[in-house]
Amino acid sequence: MSIHGEVVDRAPCSECGSSDNVAVYADGYEKCFGMGCDYFKMPDGDAPAPRKRESKMAGHVIEDFEVRDIPARKLREKTLKKWRYGIGKYKGKTVQIANYIRDGQVVAQKVRFANKDFLMLGETKRPGLYGQHLWRDGGKYLCITEGEIDALSVSQLFDDKWPVVSLPNGAQSAAKAIKDELDWLMKFDNIVLMFDNDDAGKEATETVCHLLPPGKVKVAQLPLKDANEMLKEGRGGEVVEAFWNAKVYRPDGILSVSDLMEDALKPIEMGIPWPWKELTDVTYGRRDGEVYAIGAGTGVGKTDFFTQCITYDAEELNVKCGVLYLEQPPVETLRRIAGKLAGKKFHLPDGGWTESEYQAALKRLDEHDNIHFYNHFGVSDWEIIRARIRYMVVSMECKHIYLDHLTALAAGADDERKALEQIMADLAGDAQEMGHKLHFVSHLATPEGKPHEEGGRVMIRHYKGSRAIGYWSHFMFGLEREQQTDDPALKNVSTFRVLKDRYSGQSTGFTMGLRYDHETGLLSSCPAPEAKPKTGKDYGFKDESSTGGEF
Repeated sequence: MSIHGEVVDRAPCSECGSSDNVAVYADGYEKCFGMGCDYFKMPDGDAPAPRKRESKMAGHVIEDFEVRDIPARKLREKTLKKWRYGIGKYKGKTVQIANYIRDGQVVAQKVRFANKDFLMLGETKRPGLYGQHLWRDGGKYLCITEGEIDALSVSQLFDDKWPVVSLPNGAQSAAKAIKDELDWLMKFDNIVLMFDNDDAGKEATETVCHLLPPGKVKVAQLPLKDANEMLKEGRGGEVVEAFWNAKVYRPDGILSVSDLMEDALKPIEMGIPWPWKELTDVTYGRRDGEVYAIGAGTGVGKTDFFTQCITYDAEELNVKCGVLYLEQPPVETLRRIAGKLAGKKFHLPDGGWTESEYQAALKRLDEHDNIHFYNHFGVSDWEIIRARIRYMVVSMECKHIYLDHLTALAAGADDERKALEQIMADLAGDAQEMGHKLHFVSHLATPEGKPHEEGGRVMIRHYKGSRAIGYWSHFMFGLEREQQTDDPALKNVSTFRVLKDRYSGQSTGFTMGLRYDHETGLLSSCPAPEAKPKTGKDYGFKDESSTGGEF
C-alpha cells in the first residue's frame, strides 16, 4: 500500500487531459499515471515539491534519434530533417518520432510503432499543430492534413516551401486542435483541408469547416485514402493538383445552377399513371419520392382502393410493390389482389369463381413476382416497419410501397401526435432518399356533423395527425360514401376527392366517382355523386391544404 493510503477515486487530469488517469488517495494526495505526464498534488497542508515547467518531458523525451530516408513511405531525408522527424528507440522498440516544437523547444513527441499504434509524450493537452513552428505567422495558403506522415508527404511534394501542418491526434482531435490554434490559423487567407478519404476524415472535414469563417476553407479531394498513399503510388502530381483545385467548402444541400443544369435540361414528363385516367390527368401521374395519403371512414373502401392500385402497378406497369397491410393477413390480401386481376371476388366463398380461375390468377402473380408482403399481422413497431420498407426498396427493388395504415404505428405512443410527426418525417425523408413512391392509409377523427360512413365530406383536419401528414404529403385524398342509403346507385359509388396537390395545386378539390361492381369486385370511374360542374381550375372546393384545422 502507498504511504498515502488506498486509492479512493479516479479523476481527470488538468495537465494531460486524460479522463481518469489521476489517482486520488485516502489522504488527499493526487497523482497522474498518464504516459508522459507528471502531474501530482500534495495533500492539503503539505508543501508541494518544487516543479519546473520543462519537467514535462523529463524522463520521457527520446533525445537520440536518426534522421534518414524512409523508403517504405517514399519520404526523403531533406524533408524529414526540416521537420525533425526521426527513427529511434522506445523501451527497446524501433519507433518513428515526430517532434512537436514551440519556441525552439520540444514540447511533445508522438511515438509511432511498427504496428501503427502511437502514444504522445510530453505536452499532450495542447501540443499545437504538427509543423506549426516551421512557418511564419500568416500567409496566402495553409494545408492541413490528418496525420504527420501526410503532412511530410505534402511538404515534400511542394519542395518544403508551402505551409503544411497536421492534427496532433488524427480526425478525432480535429475540433479541439483547430480551436486551440484558431488565432494562428486565422492569419492565413486560404486553408486547404486534405484529410483522409474515409468516413472519419469526411466527418472531421465537416467539423473543421464549421469552425472557420465561410469562404476561407477549401477542401481537397484525393482519389486514394491520403496524401502518403498517393505519394507511394507515384501520384504525387495529383496531390499538388488537388491542392490547387480545392473547392471552397459548401455545406450539403447548397446547390448552384450549374449543379442542377443537367437535370434541369431533361424534358418534363408525366409521372406513371394511376389506374384511372381522370386521376392521372389532374395529378400528372406519380413521381419518385412522392408521398400519397388517403383517408376515409371505416368500411368506405380505402383498402380496396389501394388493392386495385397494387394490382394495376404490378401487372399493367410491371413495377415491384411492397405491401404492408398491418390489419389484414397477407394471404387475404393476396386473394383480393388475385381477384382484382381476374375480376373475381376470390376472398368470398360464394364469389362466383372456380378453383381453376383462382389458381390461374395466383400463377400469373407468381410468375411476374412483382408483389412482396410484410408477414407480421398486428406488429406496429415503427422502427421494425421502417426497416422492412427499406429492405423492400433497396434489396427487393420495390419502387411502390403501400402502407395500411399509418395510425397503427403511433397507437401505443404516449404522445400520438408527436409520434406521427416523427414517423411522417421519416417516411417522407426515406422516400426522397431511396426514390420510391409511398402510398399510405390514415384513419380519420370523428367529424362534427355527418359521419364519414354516412357520406360526410373528408377534410384535411379530420386526418389523425393532420399537421404532420399535411406537411409531408405531396397529395392527400379522401373517400366518401353513403353506406346507409337505400339508393343502390349511391350506395355503390364513392366520391374520391383531392384534398391537397403540392405538385401543381391545380387538382385540389377535384372529385370523381368510383363505382364498385359487385360482380367483378373492381372500381371504375364515374361522375361523382352530386358533383358540381367543373370549369377550368374551379372545382367548387375550398383549398384546405394550407389553412384550417390542425394542418
